[in-house]
Amino acid sequence: MIQTLSDALAERGYDTLTPVQEAVTAPHLAEADLLVSAQTGSGKTVGFGLAIGPTILDEDGSLGPAAAPLALVVAPTRELAFQVTRELGWLYAAAGARVVSCVGGMDMRDERRALERGAHIVVGTPGRLRDHIQRGSLDLTAIRAVVLDEADEMLDLGFREDLEFMLGEAPAERRTLLFSATVPPAIATLAQHYQRDAVRVTTLSERSQHADIAYQVLKVAPQDAENAIINVLRYHEAQNAIVFANTRATVNRLTARFSNRGFAVVCLSGELSQSERSHALQAMRDGRARVCVATDVAARGIDLPNLELVIHAELPSNAEGLLHRSGRTGRAGRKGISALVVPPKATGRAERLLKSARVTAEWTTAPGADEILRRDEERLLADPTWDETPSETEAAFAARLVAERGPEEIAAAYLRLYRTRHSAPEDLADPDARHAPVERAPFGPSAWIALSVGRDERAEPRWLLPLLCRAGGLEKESIGAIRVQATETYVELTEASLPRFLAALGDGGELEKGVTARRADGPPPQAPRKPASDRPARRPKPEREDAETPRAAAPAPVPAAREDASDARTQGAAPAPRPQKPAPKPRDEAQASRPRKAWGEAKPRGDGPDAKPRKAWGEAKPRGDGPDAKPRKAWGEAKPRGDGPDAKPRKAWSDAKPRGEGAEARPGKPRPAGKPRDTGAPGARPKFAKGAGPARERSEGGAGAKRKPGAPASRASASDTSQRYDPTGRSAKGPRKGPAPRRGDGGSQTPKRPKR
Repeated sequence: MIQTLSDALAERGYDTLTPVQEAVTAPHLAEADLLVSAQTGSGKTVGFGLAIGPTILDEDGSLGPAAAPLALVVAPTRELAFQVTRELGWLYAAAGARVVSCVGGMDMRDERRALERGAHIVVGTPGRLRDHIQRGSLDLTAIRAVVLDEADEMLDLGFREDLEFMLGEAPAERRTLLFSATVPPAIATLAQHYQRDAVRVTTLSERSQHADIAYQVLKVAPQDAENAIINVLRYHEAQNAIVFANTRATVNRLTARFSNRGFAVVCLSGELSQSERSHALQAMRDGRARVCVATDVAARGIDLPNLELVIHAELPSNAEGLLHRSGRTGRAGRKGISALVVPPKATGRAERLLKSARVTAEWTTAPGADEILRRDEERLLADPTWDETPSETEAAFAARLVAERGPEEIAAAYLRLYRTRHSAPEDLADPDARHAPVERAPFGPSAWIALSVGRDERAEPRWLLPLLCRAGGLEKESIGAIRVQATETYVELTEASLPRFLAALGDGGELEKGVTARRADGPPPQAPRKPASDRPARRPKPEREDAETPRAAAPAPVPAAREDASDARTQGAAPAPRPQKPAPKPRDEAQASRPRKAWGEAKPRGDGPDAKPRKAWGEAKPRGDGPDAKPRKAWGEAKPRGDGPDAKPRKAWSDAKPRGEGAEARPGKPRPAGKPRDTGAPGARPKFAKGAGPARERSEGGAGAKRKPGAPASRASASDTSQRYDPTGRSAKGPRKGPAPRRGDGGSQTPKRPKR
């Protein structure tokens, strides 16, 4: 191992290497591409940091001046990228390395300036790294090693295209190291395309998978899920604990609940900004917070010191999520607990999840209040404070306490003070106990009152109960049965509360407007119940295992009617007659009295007294055989057209005289264009020339038609718009009376706006 890296490990307190670290630092793998699969918390970050050392360090174990980056590390989440940056920072500090992080949510301008100043190792998330490459602020020409940490998670998050882009931009002679907790087919395909003769390194085995993590399944009642989490936190009193939920809403609710119960809690979800997430994790590292409620976004990359407890408030979606959640504890040889809170309806799903993850869990119940109190007492007696020597001030105050108080009083007060510093445990119901019917205690001596409203007035106990308590000064415990009848409602009260109730109502006994109360002699009469049915009780169905022989299948239905009909048609049998509809009733009595003839007795047509005998069809007289009929000529003997006595011989088509070649035709002379027409004023009607008036003026008898000399004047008609038409018997009217239209009022007299 290179001396600078060995010194950094020794200074950090590493006595021995983990199995994955020893495997990737083997001398024969110094220049090979690696595909490493190891469980979470096995030291993979330090492992690939040691693996790329021989590739980027000089012979003396140092790095030259920072320029273009020599190594690129890609992580799926921001938290994991920051963790890798910290780990590589102290590992390569003695070599003078400059490590720069580029993650989403941070200021891109600061990252670009840091890259311009030079870097030896760049750590970032896929999206932000690709942005820097496309903008030209990240140069990959000098890259010697590319590391994909948690490669399976990046493929699950949809970063395949970004990874392929970055691997394509890096030099071909680089080293490519893929680290993943699992190696699905997609990872194997990626390694085959972008690695050269990759060496597979695995430290996983079914027996040793998460050997340092103790899995527990806590069966709880459905209503005690959150209370069980509080008891688990109180029972273990872990220095750091993570509670995982599936949604942001659950994270917010649990965070508020734990904060109200006195826990130092922070939350971690995707809705927080990067600075808020960084502050939350830093509070966990500093000890200012002990509980972190997070979604699966924090399941990868979080490496909190002394994380001893992981609680699954909601079950993860698959086995990989369970392993990565639980992998936050039990890291680097330390022990941890992963507790799954499982209500009854999720028992089957929890069993399938554990089986798929190949882990063995202990099925138990959440600790109760008595167990937590006993655990507090044991923790108090085992506190190392008892072994410390008291100071002079403490000794003087202890002597004063002994003088004024007895030993039992001092011990009891100390125990109470100790318990007030912690949240009180919750009482949990037995998850396996079935809900027995609650037996109501006897009501005792009682009296009955009757209210003036009933079912007809939509009386209901949900609004009668608060009315009785408010108007009559009663408590809920003083009211018994409420029986709503059709017109009245009977209420049972205790005898002790009846005088107070009647006094509160006064003489009128009015509870509110329209509702009065009076004292009744007793409960209303009960309606008799219907007699029980004679139907025997249903027998229980036999279990499938208890059935001796399988139930025989029902015979298939046989279409007997169709087969009979088919045989009848085959044999020529006559079908059954259809039922005839009843004859309609006659509309009058005359029709009713007339007997109806049978069908065969109907009088044939044409048999009347004046009927003529019909001719047979073949005896019909042919056309044209009348007395004046002329014999028809055959079709071929018809006289051709144009063959009459005065017909002239037709000319051939080619001998026709061309147009414009007659005696009067003149050689092509241009037609005179004529004089321009006088159209009059602009916008006015055109003035027609003499004899060229409109069509209606030339039409005979039309409006405005010219008449011949000596012809009588045409009579005015309603269709003639050029003359005034007066109906017959009425005199012509004069012009319309009234003031002339004013300027701007509209109409034909208003001047028009000139066109521009």
